[in-house]
Amino acid sequence: MPLSNADIVGGLKNALLVATDSSVSHLSAVDGYLKDLAIKILLPPEAKSITDNLSKLPGGAKLVDDVIVRINRAAEDAAKGAKPIFVKSVRDMTFTDGLQILKGPNDAATQYFVQKTSQQLGELYRPKIRESLNKNLVAGISTQQSWNELTVRWNKMAGSALGQFAGLKTVNVKLEDYILEQALKGLFLKIADREKDIRTDVNARVTPLLKKVFGSLK
Repeated sequence: MPLSNADIVGGLKNALLVATDSSVSHLSAVDGYLKDLAIKILLPPEAKSITDNLSKLPGGAKLVDDVIVRINRAAEDAAKGAKPIFVKSVRDMTFTDGLQILKGPNDAATQYFVQKTSQQLGELYRPKIRESLNKNLVAGISTQQSWNELTVRWNKMAGSALGQFAGLKTVNVKLEDYILEQALKGLFLKIADREKDIRTDVNARVTPLLKKVFGSLK
């Protein structure tokens, strides 16, 4: 029996809800970001000069490691509030959208999600990132404080006569923007992985409607 419009749109909404629920649950858990090598948040690329010259900074290696842990803890903490944002964002999907997504590539629904909700998601997610960055997570020190200490110490060295002679560059990155970008990128990556599973693996279709809609693609 041909799928109805309601079947198609309902199935796709189910797919998005299943994918986002699984992704958010994974990422908001302890080590959700930190221990997942595909999305682990490292220092910004602009800080490469720091990691390339750790031996020049007393205690630098431990300081960098501590910042990386706190960065990922901040992302995990912020992810806890992401689920309602995703749930709200799938309610307005039209039949035309659904048909295009159904016939699209394995990440078509995720790309729709990125296009339609990134701005709103960022606006709602940013305060959570900011709060997390300023929360005392380890030994009474926040992620933001750790980053500030790291960059201030490094920039002092890089800006010195010796640092300039060695060709060291100062690092000026707004950590909040960087964390937000990386956290959302990792979240969308996990959603895309789950969407691909639902499209290609019958065992990943956890509701009858998902089985009906995506089974029809064969």
